[in-house]
Amino acid sequence: MSVILLASIGILALFMLILLKMPISFAMFIVGFFGMLYMTSPMAAYNIISSGIWEQLSGYSLSVIPLFIFMGELLFRSGITEKIFNSAYAWIGHLRGSMAITTIFTSAGFAAVSGSNTATAATVGTIALPEMSAGSVAAGGTLGVIIPPSSVLIVIALQAELAIRDLFLASIVPGLILVSLFIMTIAYLCKRRPEIAPVGERSEWRARLSSLKGLVEIVVLFLLVLGGLFAGWFTSTEAAAVGCVGALTIIALQGRLTLHVLQKALASALKSSAMILMLVTGAVIFGRFLTVTRLPFLVGEWAAALPLPAVLIMACVLLVYVIGGALMDAMGFLIISIPIFFPVAIALGYDPIWFGIIICIVTSMGAITPPVGVNAFIVKSLDPALSFGDIFRGVGYFLVPYMTCILLLLMIPQLVLFVL
Repeated sequence: MSVILLASIGILALFMLILLKMPISFAMFIVGFFGMLYMTSPMAAYNIISSGIWEQLSGYSLSVIPLFIFMGELLFRSGITEKIFNSAYAWIGHLRGSMAITTIFTSAGFAAVSGSNTATAATVGTIALPEMSAGSVAAGGTLGVIIPPSSVLIVIALQAELAIRDLFLASIVPGLILVSLFIMTIAYLCKRRPEIAPVGERSEWRARLSSLKGLVEIVVLFLLVLGGLFAGWFTSTEAAAVGCVGALTIIALQGRLTLHVLQKALASALKSSAMILMLVTGAVIFGRFLTVTRLPFLVGEWAAALPLPAVLIMACVLLVYVIGGALMDAMGFLIISIPIFFPVAIALGYDPIWFGIIICIVTSMGAITPPVGVNAFIVKSLDPALSFGDIFRGVGYFLVPYMTCILLLLMIPQLVLFVL
């Protein structure tokens, strides 16, 4: 049996197991393990797998994942979501469409804490629904995997052997572009159909300034963590540790640091970290199997040799990511696909940092794309009275800013790379 056929059977088996509801990490482990057994001797397979897992999980850089997640859990329990929402509405509540715009701002703020699209949609949705459009809740939730510190960007960095700092830095401008395009879309819709967005009351300046209370210290913390990381004062792991200490200090000063809160934050952080580390473990085994078959390199060479413009081939690759992101969780699909498509991007001459950012954005768009967009299901669970038709119609407006952002990054890669 040829290695290409074997690799193809392995990939097909992987997706079959996922369709049968097996966790992605277990599916990758099983396919990778038995693929290695078939292609090598049992002893060689055991040695390659054990050394690969040890090399990945014993790395100092991997500790950044539980630390950033723990920081986010602590800040979440400081009431940051409600504070961002109330503050944003106090400043722009008198504008048409202010509830939807406030939701986008709140999603962006919470994204910098959670690093997850589903967590952002679920948390912000509990505040914003049912008073306003479900579309902005679902679309705003996708910012959770784009704005740093994003756990998805960390996993991309580890999988593709890129610097976490570079991916964080490169994602800032695309994240701001996407937030701006979301707000412009809301403003345009409100101008066309004023009846969908009544104007709220204008808050007094005293109320606006008062709404900032409790946010200043969190803003300072993020400036210290991300600013220190980008300035080279800290490594990514040290920045995450500083964030944890700062978050503990903030909730202690607020009088919220109780044993119960600390237990809940630790339990949630451990659960999320274990899930991600299991995905990384499965990806190591599956990646070793693909490496032995040489499929990623052969696909890269084949794509580079096609008599087509590189941008057209890249468009086809990104379409795969849109579909994959619509059918499964962004992080899971990225972990499966990175070993296959990163060599393709490199062979086509694209910068790996640029490719890491754009696949993160494209896959996150899948979270609001029919037929399975996961954020739509999150919103539906929060407000059962909403139909899926209404939710997908609402998120449909936000696909335009997503596609606009992706086109901008395709045409002007320096929007990502100029900060590096």
